Amino acid sequence: MTISYQPGIVPSFTVADRLRKAREVTGMDQTEFAGRAGLSRAGVSKAERGEGVPRRSTLKLWALASGVPLAWIETGEAPSPDGEGASEVRPEGFEPPTF
Repeated sequence: MTISYQPGIVPSFTVADRLRKAREVTGMDQTEFAGRAGLSRAGVSKAERGEGVPRRSTLKLWALASGVPLAWIETGEAPSPDGEGASEVRPEGFEPPTF
């Protein structure tokens, strides 16, 4: 068996690929994730298959439900910890103090 290595090749992922990967990080199936995100299971399935372009509001719900940065879902680029898009999504359980 021969493995060929081609340096410099970076796979590109579509928004649909990133949506699926964000859901998979949660460990939930489409039905569970749809309930958590406030979406329909059919809508989750359609978005993950790349049928149509999800609205930005759907992408925001997806980011909140998965804990994955919205910037990564939209562009495929991870935001810097102290830069643009760093605070778009709070990790689950990290709530602001209430007084």
